[in-house]
Amino acid sequence: MTIKRFINAACFSLLAASASADLTPLDRIAAVVDDDIIMKSELDSRVGVVKNQSQGVALPPDDILASQVLERLISESIQLQMAERSGMRISDQELNATIDEIAKQNGMNLAQFKKALEKDGINYLDAREQIRRERLISQVQRYRVGGKIQISEQDIDSFLNSARGQKATAEEYRLGHILIQVPSQASRAELKKAEEKAQNLVKQLRTGANFKQMAIAQSDGRNALKGGDLGWRKQGELPSLFADIVPDLKEGNVSDPIKSGSGFHIIKIEEKRGGSTKMVKQTRARHILIRPNEIRDEDASQALIQDLYKRIKNGEDFATLAKEFSDDPGSKVSGGDLDWINEGDMVPEFEDTMKATAKGQLSKPFTSQFGWHILEVTGYRNKDVGEQIQRNQVRALLYSQRFEEELPIWLRQIRTEAYVEVK
Repeated sequence: MTIKRFINAACFSLLAASASADLTPLDRIAAVVDDDIIMKSELDSRVGVVKNQSQGVALPPDDILASQVLERLISESIQLQMAERSGMRISDQELNATIDEIAKQNGMNLAQFKKALEKDGINYLDAREQIRRERLISQVQRYRVGGKIQISEQDIDSFLNSARGQKATAEEYRLGHILIQVPSQASRAELKKAEEKAQNLVKQLRTGANFKQMAIAQSDGRNALKGGDLGWRKQGELPSLFADIVPDLKEGNVSDPIKSGSGFHIIKIEEKRGGSTKMVKQTRARHILIRPNEIRDEDASQALIQDLYKRIKNGEDFATLAKEFSDDPGSKVSGGDLDWINEGDMVPEFEDTMKATAKGQLSKPFTSQFGWHILEVTGYRNKDVGEQIQRNQVRALLYSQRFEEELPIWLRQIRTEAYVEVK
């Protein structure tokens, strides 16, 4: 609510009160924040939500809690006003998709999610509006803080060459283990019998026998009752007995029997992750992005993308229009070309549309959290992108670390620069 709207509402209430002997107390202002106000009822409501969601965690005294919540509301108000001035919007379609995803992450459908909110004393429409506010705030932070963060190739190389980087990016293996134990003073006959048993088990496993069932029934190892599962191990964490063998095995492979002082071991690579080898299907696409801004609202953005869609369908050059109109600074200079894209790299709306669009075809306009798009698929290929994925993961890690460092600084700055009067 703006100050002007509040004054109008207050005047109306006073006029109504003058005609009645029973005066109803007005909601009062908790804080003025630039062109916005925070009402006491809003503060009380948010405090109530915090208390309901505390789940037994000790909270500070009410006056301190209210002060902390008010500071949160002030920070939100400043950022929401920034979003409004920048023309940022969260469409109902985007909001519905976000709420569906939140429900899905909690193992619920929308109806179950609404009931869960009601059970916690939270009105669904209030929760929906709060999610919209949080999405807008996230956008503001991404553009104002994240936009200034640059991760160079040298930054990535330095991390990968560091001890921490090598540990974080090392290949990991999930191992199954079977041990055929022999006595400490085993005779030659006992050793031969144990080896033959191990060889027979390997043969059965390689022809389709279930490793976990076999481990439970035959293994003498400590993890036998868990199906021989040793969990995830990085190469540096492998027992020395396995360290030279595991890296050469492919996922799903079963080793030959490995002899040790305790008997014969059989290992299986159940899964692999990390490292620098990964074959993936890639799609090459180009797109045009039209984003609402200070001078172009959501309707105007949709109208523009529809016009561009018709122009391309009528024969105008995609790349030329992308260079002129696209709001994606990373691709517009190359005519909208996004280069090769791995599965899962794009937001769901973009990913789904790209999968549904045949090579050489133009998609119909669609929307994502970034704005309105049209895309064209230009090619497919399979490629080893392990190193690229590894570098992207490091880039995301370093970006996240710097974002978390820069965000509190920026929040303090905008709080200092804003006009705030706590009542």
